[in-house]
Amino acid sequence: MLSVLANRTYRHLFLAQIIALVGTGLATVALGLLAYDIAGGSAGAVLGTALAIKMVAYIGVAPIAGAFANRVPRRALLVGMDVIRAVAALCLPFVSQVWQVYVLIFVLQSASAAFTPTFQATIPDVLPEERDYTRALSLSRLAYDMESLTSPILAAGLLTLMSYHWLFSGTAIGFVSSALLVVSTVLPKPAPVENEGGIYDKTTRGTRIYLATPRLRGLLALTLTAAAASAMVIVNTVVIVRGMGLGQRDVALTLAAFGGGSITAALTLPRILDRVADRTVMLAAAAVLTLALAALAAITASMTPGAAYWHVLLAGWLVLGVAYSASVTPSGRLLRRSANAEDRPALFAAQFALSHVCWLVCYPLVGQLGARVSMTAAFGAMAVVAAIGTLVAVWIWPASDPDAVAHEHGDLAANDPHLHIHAQGDHPYVIDRRHPQWPKR
Repeated sequence: MLSVLANRTYRHLFLAQIIALVGTGLATVALGLLAYDIAGGSAGAVLGTALAIKMVAYIGVAPIAGAFANRVPRRALLVGMDVIRAVAALCLPFVSQVWQVYVLIFVLQSASAAFTPTFQATIPDVLPEERDYTRALSLSRLAYDMESLTSPILAAGLLTLMSYHWLFSGTAIGFVSSALLVVSTVLPKPAPVENEGGIYDKTTRGTRIYLATPRLRGLLALTLTAAAASAMVIVNTVVIVRGMGLGQRDVALTLAAFGGGSITAALTLPRILDRVADRTVMLAAAAVLTLALAALAAITASMTPGAAYWHVLLAGWLVLGVAYSASVTPSGRLLRRSANAEDRPALFAAQFALSHVCWLVCYPLVGQLGARVSMTAAFGAMAVVAAIGTLVAVWIWPASDPDAVAHEHGDLAANDPHLHIHAQGDHPYVIDRRHPQWPKR
């Protein structure tokens, strides 16, 4: 897995990702505690709304960023977004009203919506071999998991020495360091884009390709399942743990349990994906997420909050972390094999935006249910949402899924002069005239 770090450009980008993620992890812990300070028992609702605003920023900004990512210098775009995120993070410690949290979260996450898909779409250009790219995906997942594991532990240690407000400074330092590492790289130039089109064509092209590809529709359904589980963890951990009378460090350790499960999966996935199809791994993980949420709903309804329940919660978060990582890590492989190089930024941006629609549904729903009804209701509702996502994925993602999938792509081809519908038997498919050697979509 570590062999891909021999590539200097990827190594610097990977380090930039790690440092920025650690800073973001500190902000996640601090934001939950800030919400609890401002809103008390309604912190879940406040945090859920803040995260919903984050999703709105992602959904609105990502397609625009994806449309123009190949038309501006990538390095300048990435560095600029890091600077904006650092400034927003530095402002968070000074807020005293809920609406101020919402405004700063929107600014910070709008910058992330431009940064993340551009960053993700750059990696396949840096590592064009699929085996290397698979290892890079696992390392990326490992970075996210290490953040989930180490950031809460680091936060727990720092909270013994300082107020949580200072954690936001760590976030800003992470973004500045990320910008400096990106500056130190030479990124591949964006592929030339022949099909200029209007603003509508530019901003919707990635989404149209995405929704015309069966495996990616299945990926979107599985993302709903993953969102149901992660929303429960992110939104309600602080409410559940603090509601039992436990402290700030216990909140961080509980979040670390989820990260520990996720990192365990990330370490084993490269070998598994060499032998087992992506679809099989992802559907199995989604089934585990659904069953774990349902089991936690039943346990929450039957147990009294206390030390014993907290230990069960830790075990549940560990299982959810393993299954969550297994369900989302292979997604980059699916995106890479579903588009040519010049469409890749738009497709990654489409995945970024469409997937966050799932979190936009789950974050406020789980926050409001936890605050207004009960945690049992929140767990149960997320189990139902996860089951829906899993069943839809089984239905719409073909069991036989070769790299080149024959399917209807008529609306997209009809609006793009470069795409041609080719009929072969009962299965029409699309040929891109600019890339005749590319697998049919």
